[in-house]
Amino acid sequence: MVKSYLSSKYEHSNTFGLITSLSSNVLWAANEAAQDATLRHSGAGKAVVGAGEEVICWDLKKGEITSRFKDKDCTAEVTTIARSDADRDVYAVGYGDGTIRIWDSRIASTIVNFNGHRSAVTVLAFNEEGSHLASGSKDTDVIIWDLVAEVGLYKLRGHENQLTGLHFLHPRGKASRSDSQNENGDENSEALIDGVSNRSAFLLTTSKDAKIKLWDLESRHCIETHLAQSNGECWALDLSPDGSGCVTAGNDGELKIWSIDMLGLGQSTLQVNGDADQKYLRERGSLYRQNKDRTIGVKFHPQGKFIAAHGSEKAIEVWRIRSEIEVQKTLARKRKRRREKLLAAQTSKANSELATGDDAGEDLTTAEITDVIVPYVIVRTGGKVRSADWGRGRVSKALHLLSANTNNELELYGIPTKSAERKTKPEDPPEYNRAFAIDMPGHRADVRSVVLSSDDRMLASSSNGALKIWNVRTRSCLRTLECGYALCSSFLPGDKIVVVGNRNGELEVFDIASSTLIETVKAHDGPIWTLHVHPDGKSMATGSADKSAKFFNFDVVQEAVPGTEQTVPRFKLVLARTLKVSDDILSLRFSPDERLVALSLLDNTVKVFFVDSLKLFLNLYGHKLPVLNMDISYDSKLIVTCSADKNVRIWGLDFGDCHKAFFAHQDSIMQVAFVPHNQDGNGHHFFSASKDRTIKYWDGNKFEQIQKLDGHHGEIWAMTVSRTGEFLVTASHDKSIRIWQQTDEQIFLEEEREKEMEELYENTLTTSLDKDDDGEVKAEVGAAGKQTTETLMAGERIVEALEIGLPDLEAMREWNQAKARQGNVAVPDRHPIFLFTNTSAEAHVLSVVQKIKAAALQDALLVLPSHQVTALFTFLQTWAEKQWNIPLTCRILFFMLKLHHKQIVASKTMRPMLDGIRRHLRQALQSQKDEMGFNLAALNFVGSQIRDRGSKDYVDEATWEEEEVGKGKKKRGFIDIA
Repeated sequence: MVKSYLSSKYEHSNTFGLITSLSSNVLWAANEAAQDATLRHSGAGKAVVGAGEEVICWDLKKGEITSRFKDKDCTAEVTTIARSDADRDVYAVGYGDGTIRIWDSRIASTIVNFNGHRSAVTVLAFNEEGSHLASGSKDTDVIIWDLVAEVGLYKLRGHENQLTGLHFLHPRGKASRSDSQNENGDENSEALIDGVSNRSAFLLTTSKDAKIKLWDLESRHCIETHLAQSNGECWALDLSPDGSGCVTAGNDGELKIWSIDMLGLGQSTLQVNGDADQKYLRERGSLYRQNKDRTIGVKFHPQGKFIAAHGSEKAIEVWRIRSEIEVQKTLARKRKRRREKLLAAQTSKANSELATGDDAGEDLTTAEITDVIVPYVIVRTGGKVRSADWGRGRVSKALHLLSANTNNELELYGIPTKSAERKTKPEDPPEYNRAFAIDMPGHRADVRSVVLSSDDRMLASSSNGALKIWNVRTRSCLRTLECGYALCSSFLPGDKIVVVGNRNGELEVFDIASSTLIETVKAHDGPIWTLHVHPDGKSMATGSADKSAKFFNFDVVQEAVPGTEQTVPRFKLVLARTLKVSDDILSLRFSPDERLVALSLLDNTVKVFFVDSLKLFLNLYGHKLPVLNMDISYDSKLIVTCSADKNVRIWGLDFGDCHKAFFAHQDSIMQVAFVPHNQDGNGHHFFSASKDRTIKYWDGNKFEQIQKLDGHHGEIWAMTVSRTGEFLVTASHDKSIRIWQQTDEQIFLEEEREKEMEELYENTLTTSLDKDDDGEVKAEVGAAGKQTTETLMAGERIVEALEIGLPDLEAMREWNQAKARQGNVAVPDRHPIFLFTNTSAEAHVLSVVQKIKAAALQDALLVLPSHQVTALFTFLQTWAEKQWNIPLTCRILFFMLKLHHKQIVASKTMRPMLDGIRRHLRQALQSQKDEMGFNLAALNFVGSQIRDRGSKDYVDEATWEEEEVGKGKKKRGFIDIA
């Protein structure tokens, strides 16, 4: 019998306090849910950002969350987001584990899952039709995915570092070819090469290896490579809306401008033997930002008139692209100045004629890039910029720039545009304004302390500059109070006052109800690292880096109101005693029985004193590095300490003996906390939180780990356990505050150990499968597959189904033949699966294959051994004959023929089988073609009948509203009633 713990399992319940994470980019989107087109295209809109392992859509005007995209099976952090131009409700999200999920924002659920990269996905891009997706990763590979067939087509190799940008190119020269063919009556003239449209047959990529590459997706090879940056890595790429140029960004504030010969690219596909020396990418020049740090983001305005670029500082620089008339005026002024200088310096007639002949107009393509793109304005943001995007409002003429900052903040800026007549005159930069900001639901800096009220309803979180009070149930921010650099905090009895200890040695006392600072007490000369309220609720103690612990009593004094004889009660902290020690105090705890107080010092020791006399009781030695935190059990018998040496030690408070010391985490352990009661017999159970991003649940009596909690994406700084023990709250460097709730599920230690071993085995297995040969030269094009535990198990299920299905198929075939000859023959013994489900072998194998995800099917088929290929083709022939799921049958058939072509060709037994499959497939496809043709003719007939009988035309409401807004219709109209 497997023994279970009395306490139940803890699971992640909710995350709050996180507005935008540091790892992901931000996208601006219109409020598609708005009924009125005017509101839908206003400048506010919504921001789509990554927040930990989920994607959040923020309403920029209301500051509220409109929707969340979260997969319960995914714990990896969101690293990049892309939006389809063909369907604005479809988003592609890349994650830190190399997976990609396609989300439909209307239903907030995944459409397709892809897994092909070995490390975090860094960039994503849809093609123009929205049918294909390109992804780049830290593993230096580019993968092209087919969203319709839900498979990875191929992998492109060539870069030597992580991908930083990629864009599809759509040369219009190819469209003209198909248009000319369409005029001749060919409806399907646009060629499809392996599912990739001719109009999407080029890809532009950049990487940290400082190279920019142009790929031809029809021939699947790189046709051009240039050095994108002259001074190091290339960090960003963006394509102009018309596709005529692009910008790359790198170190020292350098931006390189490139022109793209789209017409030449379009015509190159029509040539059989093209010019090998022809270049489609040409460098036009370089721009330099005022800030000379690394440029990490560059973005074209959707109208193509402005460019925004930013580094990791608190500014976004905006450039304006001049119109053709302005550039010509600038060139004319330069020619005039050159002519005047030449005429002044040279007096000979020949030179004068030469100077006069300089009046010939210059081609705009020869103009310097600094004459075409000029600085417009520098937007100063509230924090260091992580990502930026342009708003696409159509009502206002002002520009809208959305910024996601590293301090957990979103800002939307409005930038006015100048009139065309005054653009050429030197003027001051336009005055921008911060239209909207989302900063209330989170901290600007790392949360250093979290503490719960006595009834577990309120949570106080403190950071550098802010103290926030949260409602635990609704996870909404109730109060935001300005404070110093907070290091520790606590609710006082009554839950109406919060005390915060800061880095300046001050105690700040806040009244929550009135949101005011009651008092600031200069308690210490150094940072206050710890404070704890006495169990009797009448006093508190603080520990500081000034090598002293101070004890304060809570007092209410009557203060006179100035100018009157009235007095009002006021809360004050009164210093009662001071305890001097030999080193800095890092943690301080009272025992629940009010008898002892424990202090952890910087000299790696813990000293225990009597509370009444402050005499030394115990000295606890053993840690090799300073003890960062500690806690005392409910019965005051055990004290647990955690240290920077990654160890946890459990001590007895009777004699100071060390009961157990064990290696608990992979990094410094920041907090430990006992369960505050013993209702379920878990009073000696405790939690530990570490900088290795994990929380562990321990049994202090048996000295064993009960459970491990993963979820944070940064170092965990603070933790607190509720008074009831039903949940705990943790705060991390990733700016998130997470609640871990106790469930009704019992904990079985054997299951927890097996789960950990399985995770370790899976990680080792997938790493060994994806391990590349260092000596092997990689081909430029490879398969897009990736072996995972899911694909291996799917392959094993197919093999198992074939092993039990083929004997049953042959036995039933022989039985049917014998029954036809003799009439009454006993049914052969069949596998219990077929008897229980009452299905045939071919139906069972088909159901097993259908349950495998389309994206994982090809990788699952790779697991099949060669002797099972014949069995699979036997079932393929049966499915084709019975016309069962023809698309899936064809897909498996073509992949297996491609994979095992040599073995199949060499086998004599396979030829009649292939002939039968070909004959049945042709019959099935012909019948489907006839059915589709019949249905199409019927639809055309019904449509013509409706047009003949109807008197009104149907219009698309959304399109009609947009057209009406574009026309700028008047609010009030006058008609003649007579």
